[in-house]
Amino acid sequence: MKVRLTNTLTRSCEIIEPLAGPGQPIRFYSCGPTVYDDAHIGNFRSFLNADILRRTLELVGHEVHHVMNITDVGHMTDDTNADGGGEDKMAVAGRRLLEAKKAGQLPLGTEIDARNPYAIAEFYAHRFLEDARHLGLKVAIEEQTNPQIMPRPSRCIDRMIELVQKLIAGGNAYQASDGAVYFDVLSFPKYGQLSGNTLQNLREGAGERINAAHQAVKRHPADFMLWKPDPNHIMRWPSPWGEGYPGWHLECSAMAAMLLGDEIDIHSGGEDNIFPHHECEIAQSCSAHHSESFSRNWFHTRHLLVEGEKMAKSKGNFFTVRDLFAKGITPAAIRLELVRTHYRVNSNFTLQGVRDCQRQVDRWCRVREMLAKSASAAGSPAPRGSAADRSAADADIGPIASAFEQFAEALCDDLNVAKAIGILNEACARVSETTSSSAVDLAALNRMDSVLGVLDRNTALTSIAADDLSAQVDALLVLRQTARAAKNFAESDRIRDQLAAMGVQIKDGPQGTTWNRA
Repeated sequence: MKVRLTNTLTRSCEIIEPLAGPGQPIRFYSCGPTVYDDAHIGNFRSFLNADILRRTLELVGHEVHHVMNITDVGHMTDDTNADGGGEDKMAVAGRRLLEAKKAGQLPLGTEIDARNPYAIAEFYAHRFLEDARHLGLKVAIEEQTNPQIMPRPSRCIDRMIELVQKLIAGGNAYQASDGAVYFDVLSFPKYGQLSGNTLQNLREGAGERINAAHQAVKRHPADFMLWKPDPNHIMRWPSPWGEGYPGWHLECSAMAAMLLGDEIDIHSGGEDNIFPHHECEIAQSCSAHHSESFSRNWFHTRHLLVEGEKMAKSKGNFFTVRDLFAKGITPAAIRLELVRTHYRVNSNFTLQGVRDCQRQVDRWCRVREMLAKSASAAGSPAPRGSAADRSAADADIGPIASAFEQFAEALCDDLNVAKAIGILNEACARVSETTSSSAVDLAALNRMDSVLGVLDRNTALTSIAADDLSAQVDALLVLRQTARAAKNFAESDRIRDQLAAMGVQIKDGPQGTTWNRA
């Protein structure tokens, strides 16, 4: 079976084959989180779709070398700006943590130096990895024994400096009169191919996308920053161009080359990464390594809406994974809700949808339990992960085993997860307690779940939620807002009293509801 995937670069559905040749590993790089806050469910939709792609490739026999960065430096508050405008997000995170500490709103037991950007990054990186492992992100699970597959930019500054030096030597970059080093987009004729932007359009739209303060020193308005000298920046390092920090586009190019090579097979991210981030990655990587391409395939996940609207804390529809854990929602239900809509379509995350996913996972778990009991009673223990998974020589072909090929074909068809789920549901409905194929069906179900990744994550995580007062309070405030909108004031008052019993005082205002510890 061949996996076919829509390539953002070519706008066509293409077969995924290893660039290095048959039988060689597929080299896969994913843009990961920026750890200045907890990752929200929109972030995790992109991460989990990349995980589904990786698992599908492995299902059909590919070996996958998957790398995902954990960005701890370089991101600014205006990431739509090619130069990274605004303020460093680590500084913003530090102020937010200090305010939360003052208000008594930090997670219970938390000790953190909110003035130390490295401590902030480590705090949120730890929480991200914990959340990601609960949701079954394989690269995060593997990171426990192989930390280098989730590199931190702050530990790879030397590699970035080397990359900038190569670009300057090759005539693709220059140090401007303001001291910053910029990539010269006119030196790379393919700039704009991924996003569809033209240099003329970027010149005309310079006031919208590019920091006007840099225009006087640039050769072209779209030239983007590689290194910014700034001796007062919150995170800075020595370089040939002065003490400062790297441009945020530089990080992924340097780390992908360091861990996977100059050219890779797949690069993934959310659709908001296409421009400027991924466009800039292509330009600097191809120029530095004198290659025709940086990544053969580009895989982008569309945006996530929540209850039909863009996520916003003021609307009460902004959720981190921990918010949902605090509601007693299982990782299995969250994972399924985030991946069941096709990655090339905007997805609408709803609490009703999560409940539907929970019922679906519960049914699959009951089927697995029934098959396991039947196989055990027949004296035929179900194999897992062995050659017997793919053979029915010693048993009848049952409904799930019969559906396996269709299930895999759906996933191979541009990750049609919804179709694969439908095929699995139909097969489970035909399972009988008296089937003689229980061992083979169970093996097939386990192989299907090796992609879906939900059956072993169907337990509420009360322990992680109980330690996070902020998540509990925010979740209760969402329920209270829903009750008030429905004019169910008795329920609203009950939640207010529950919060008071937790030692939380709330205040309703025109900008929404705020809280602190009483």
